[in-house]
Amino acid sequence: MDGTFAVLFLIAGLTDMGVNHCPEQGCLAPESSESRLALSFGDVMYQEDKIDRELYLRFDAPVSYGPFQPAFGASLSGDGTAWIGGGATWTTNFDRAYMQLHLMPGVYARGDGPDLGSTVEFRSGVEIGFEARNGIRYGLSYDHRSNADLSSVNPGLETIQLRVSFPLNIR
Repeated sequence: MDGTFAVLFLIAGLTDMGVNHCPEQGCLAPESSESRLALSFGDVMYQEDKIDRELYLRFDAPVSYGPFQPAFGASLSGDGTAWIGGGATWTTNFDRAYMQLHLMPGVYARGDGPDLGSTVEFRSGVEIGFEARNGIRYGLSYDHRSNADLSSVNPGLETIQLRVSFPLNIR
């Protein structure tokens, strides 16, 4: 996988911004959003092989700037590999189903995991899921981490995870 999710995030978010946000309240005008705490668990893949499992925690902030909602995340794998970063999400809803794209630069600590070529690693991906009537979301996420060619070594790392996110009602 390459930077496909990052490109999709930018295309979808900027298109949404131009169509739905710029004409009304301003392209990046802040507005209240539902904050969430998400917990994910799943497989880590390197060079198309499953190498470990990862626990991932993410906080989606209670504000959006146009279609972009700030998000902060941290993950830890069984081999001591860690990642922490912040960026943004873009979400679209289909009744109670949803799709969310994210793009988050962060810091990678290798532990006993693979050499990804840089301490700076970008995490981008997609989540597809369902929101229950109580606001809890259940989703399947797939993401890719790489250094966007900041280094000559850039093999990338993928995760497939089950995610549950809880509304926090912070305003």
